[in-house]
Amino acid sequence: VMQCSASLDVLFLLDGSYSIGRGTFERSKHFAGKLCDALDIHPDRVRVGMIQFSSTPHLEFPLDSYLTKQEVKERIKRTVFRGGSTEIGRALKYILHKGFPGGRNASVPEVLIIISDGKSQGSTAMPAMQVKERHITVFAVGIKFPRWEELHVLASEPPERHLLFAGDADDAANGLYSTLSDPVCTATAPGCKVESHPCERRTLETVKELAGSYVCWRGSKQPNAVQASLCPFIRWKRVLIKHPSRCFRTVCPDPCDSQPCQNGGTCVPEGLDRYHCLCLQGYGGDVHCAAKLSLECSVDLLFLVDSSAGVTLEGFLRFKAFLKRFLQAVVGQDSPMSVGVAQYDDDVKIPIELSQHKDTFSLMKSIDALNFSGGRTLTGRALQYVAQHGFRSTPVFADVQDDLPHVVVLLTDSKSQDSVAEAAKYAKDQNLFLIGIGSSFMRAELTTVTGNPQQTIVYSDPQDLFNRMPELQRKICSVGNPEGCQAQSLDLAFAVDASSGVGLENFLHLRRFVRSSCLHFVINRDVTQIALVIYGSTAHTVFALDTHTSTSAVLQAIDQVPFLGDSASAGSALLHVYSDVMTVQKGARPGVNKVVVLLTNGGGMQDAAAQAQQLRHNGILVFVVVIGDTERDTLLRVAGSPTYLVHISSYEDLQYYQGLIIERICEEARSPVNLCKPNPCMNQGVCILGPGSYRCECHGWEGPHCETRALRGDSLRSPALPPRSHGQWSPRGLQHFSRALQHSKRQ
Repeated sequence: VMQCSASLDVLFLLDGSYSIGRGTFERSKHFAGKLCDALDIHPDRVRVGMIQFSSTPHLEFPLDSYLTKQEVKERIKRTVFRGGSTEIGRALKYILHKGFPGGRNASVPEVLIIISDGKSQGSTAMPAMQVKERHITVFAVGIKFPRWEELHVLASEPPERHLLFAGDADDAANGLYSTLSDPVCTATAPGCKVESHPCERRTLETVKELAGSYVCWRGSKQPNAVQASLCPFIRWKRVLIKHPSRCFRTVCPDPCDSQPCQNGGTCVPEGLDRYHCLCLQGYGGDVHCAAKLSLECSVDLLFLVDSSAGVTLEGFLRFKAFLKRFLQAVVGQDSPMSVGVAQYDDDVKIPIELSQHKDTFSLMKSIDALNFSGGRTLTGRALQYVAQHGFRSTPVFADVQDDLPHVVVLLTDSKSQDSVAEAAKYAKDQNLFLIGIGSSFMRAELTTVTGNPQQTIVYSDPQDLFNRMPELQRKICSVGNPEGCQAQSLDLAFAVDASSGVGLENFLHLRRFVRSSCLHFVINRDVTQIALVIYGSTAHTVFALDTHTSTSAVLQAIDQVPFLGDSASAGSALLHVYSDVMTVQKGARPGVNKVVVLLTNGGGMQDAAAQAQQLRHNGILVFVVVIGDTERDTLLRVAGSPTYLVHISSYEDLQYYQGLIIERICEEARSPVNLCKPNPCMNQGVCILGPGSYRCECHGWEGPHCETRALRGDSLRSPALPPRSHGQWSPRGLQHFSRALQHSKRQ
């Protein structure tokens, strides 16, 4: 909304000296790009140019080179750090001599934006005064820990309106717009006004303090004599200094301030007085995200309702009311239905069989007729029973197969008196999709039943149960229609730089990124397996591909990952992934695509290219995510292709690239796979491809994957396979073998 739209020449004067350093220079570029968002860049309105200065000024691009905002921002990103001393005065004299390169010769207002730490090696007062005498408006922007008194000298009057801090780019862009809005830019939009508020200018200053005294020896007037005395001991330290000031910012009424979007909808402003709502699935009955429920998916749906003494009669009647209200909302009068209801305590009954009712009215009558029984809570037994008997409905036509997803919604509010883990596993082995609903104290047991916290719904109070209807609708329709690459089998390893070059605070950013990325995958033995490696000078496996079989277990393990803090060697990390992570012995599944995501600040990459190439040669994609400033050629050799290289300027921006990274991982998950890469044959066995399968040729070993040492002489051989057997194996068969191998290792 806030853009300075006027005929205006804006010249950035960017500090590229050694006192700034490469990292802060990258932040300066990012900040300059943010300030461009407050300018309506167009040939007839705002034009932008840039000079980088250090020992000498260097013209990066004149004002007439790039005439759209996108072009200017892209050119700023490509600016290369030069280094040198901080000669602000010389840069100002260059402008006094040359003017604004490519500008309109002072026929339009001229604005100079100096981005610096203010630590100039020469005097700046005289050239700064001469620049301002030419009616050039000067903004001084402090970067890093600036010397504010020098920036005060550079900035136009009043300094509190022309001094900005790059640490908060959005706030500084607002400050720039607020100062330019009167009188340079067009008038502030109706309802908006410029307000002042107290703020702080922070910097680090070196101060000396008296640390104490110590005994020292001094000369004496007497010959051949010295005398003892106490000498002060001074030490220097850096102190954070805060300078109180006032800031001027433009404040506009936000059409989303009134929170018009209901039910978790996101309000997106469109200008100053209009907005639209992004509604969650299951909402959108009107523009404000009113509830809109419908089963826009085809499933066989069976509700399993707890009727034991633990839920009480009141709780059972609440479940019945919830069932009626939910089914009335999601099932239309003329919609074909495949809904059933079972209830349980000591015993299990299915009073409403799947597809028994052809209209909503008769279904509601049957739900009304359900009676409370009040026995023991045997949830495990009930799950096993419905897995065996709940989905035996006969298709309407003999030649039509009933291949719809089978969904069981468990409604319970009482801890089970028998084991639920084995029964839930049995139900999932029968391809049942389980959803659990209960009050907050049931969360752990429901997660055990479903195997996934995302398939568990908990409510805080009785009324909150009815608020969960849209959430239930979304979870029912998520089966058979997974988002992203959840339906694709994938072995995924994260290799995270935990070296001192990254630092503890930035390492926590990387850890949070890995954690949130894992939420995009269905983690189990059959879909996605995830491993995590951290590295400094050496690499360590935090958990292997076959260690955790649920999302909750992976997230809990990630939260415990320690920071290492020594030097970095990305090459040793990739070699570790190749030899100790992406192997059949450690849970890798042949016939499944494999991806390694390397998260690094770019340190220790010199020895990584050969190991990355070795991984790619064995069918394992290497995806490199680099934060900070690193030589691109080295990174490209490691990634192998620009497609698999993401270069991010700051750790704070990492979250904005997550969608892109997940999307590219998913593309790899959907690509064809070579069953012999990586080699599934152990002990130097040779993998030989066949049509849709492979076999292992063994030397001195035997078994389908050369896993057993060949016996000599009259020793007994395994009756299952003849010597040097080369059985054909399909991807599914190999996954079963991989699990069996892990089991035998544990035994």
